Amino acid sequence: MATGQYLQELALELVRRGHEVTVVTSRRAYDHPEKRFPKSETWRGIRIHRVGATGFGKTAKWRRASDFATFMFCCAARLAFMPRPDAIIALTSPPLISFLGACLAKFHRCRFFYWVMDFNPDQAIAAGWLRPNSLAGKLLERMSRFSLRAAAKVIVLDRFMRDRITAKGVAPGNISVSPLWAREGEVRFDETERNRFREEQGIAGKFVVMHAGNHSPCHPLETLLQAARQLRHDPNIIFCFIGGGSEFRKLQQLTVNGQETANIRCLPYRPLSELSAVLSSADLHVVVMGDPFVGIVHPCKIYNVLSVAAPMLYIGPNPSHVTDLIDSMKNGHFCAAARHGDVNRVVSEIERARKCADNNNRQVPQSLMSRHSIGTALPNLAAVLESI
Repeated sequence: MATGQYLQELALELVRRGHEVTVVTSRRAYDHPEKRFPKSETWRGIRIHRVGATGFGKTAKWRRASDFATFMFCCAARLAFMPRPDAIIALTSPPLISFLGACLAKFHRCRFFYWVMDFNPDQAIAAGWLRPNSLAGKLLERMSRFSLRAAAKVIVLDRFMRDRITAKGVAPGNISVSPLWAREGEVRFDETERNRFREEQGIAGKFVVMHAGNHSPCHPLETLLQAARQLRHDPNIIFCFIGGGSEFRKLQQLTVNGQETANIRCLPYRPLSELSAVLSSADLHVVVMGDPFVGIVHPCKIYNVLSVAAPMLYIGPNPSHVTDLIDSMKNGHFCAAARHGDVNRVVSEIERARKCADNNNRQVPQSLMSRHSIGTALPNLAAVLESI
């Protein structure tokens, strides 16, 4: 998943700078819990310890809760027998793993960094999975605030996350906005791979509208699906959904039968080696954010979309981090936005993008790409950690 990929690149950067890095993570693959990795190994200078957990998967809430709870228990047990660290960095996946990191940092009296990507329990409350006034909701909120207060630095991805955390009483000086970056080494526009992938999937010669990445309730697809239904009689437009997650499985079931979904393709996650081919194959990328999730989740997929310089359609609230990026692109690169429920606008923008399609002239403002390049954003993040 994206958080693990970004953590990997940060760990490699810290090793390059001369730090000793140990990672504690799960033995099970993110979307295939039946697959297990070795318990421990050293990879490119990073010591990796993997712990067990139940592997029930994500088909029901109790299954996910069991996987999270058992991972937390096994993680705590493993950390208890590790040498004292100088600093602990905790992410937000699984939810509230940061609380475990904050407690361990208090015990060892070492520095704690909280790298916020998907903010919980705010995300669970916004999605309707958790009632804010319930006992569980109140407990998880207290655990979250403990993590925020314990951090020497809270690292967030955009100004909306910063404002949400500031509203919880965290001093602005303890928050650093560090944007994510594109995977430039693996992701670029590749005409040859684009054509190969489109031939393999039987979509050559079509105008491909793509939603790639995690399909979760945070990224509601109903407006896009309604647009697909409205355009189902146009044989030259294909909607391609690539990824995984709970909503992806629902989408797969929806497309098993029925004429209304004949113009929809569903493909599972592709290996990193195919990412350029997959993203380059789209004529229009769609980025979706649910209305309640501004400042809670961050659309990190947008950076790889920018790397292939693909036209982009955003469906979601305004303002948001995505609209901030759209506003910064003034050189004619095709970017459009629509609100949830405005199906006619989405259809209109898809048709307009098809008329302006020019895969031979894909360009994104260099100032924007340099700000979100791995060569700029990753060293800046590492410098934030070293500055404490």
